Amino acid sequence: MVIFQSDLDESSVSAQVKKIAQTIEAGEGTVATTDVWGLRRFAYEINHKNEGIYVVLEIVTEAPNLDDLDRQLRLADEVVRHKILRLPEREATRRGLLGDGAPAEAPEEPAAEPAPADAG
Repeated sequence: MVIFQSDLDESSVSAQVKKIAQTIEAGEGTVATTDVWGLRRFAYEINHKNEGIYVVLEIVTEAPNLDDLDRQLRLADEVVRHKILRLPEREATRRGLLGDGAPAEAPEEPAAEPAPADAG
């Protein structure tokens, strides 16, 4: 997740996201999804600002390749905050990020048996 300054316009945010994608692809990774949440209010003030533009990226790459991305995000003036999380393999596979690339379907729950009536 990356939070950009609220005063950036849409084209600036797109340019920054493309720059992030290029860094990931240079490290032989891929950006599976990009979800722009848009302008959101912070729970508390950060750097004298109350709002930021949230962007969530799902990335498939090896862990050492994230060092360059982390450095780039720390140094970028447009970035208020960023957080890189590693999904457990089971969750990444369920979302279709690992394996054949298709999201796994949720297992069906067995039908609950009706409770016996109290014959009292």
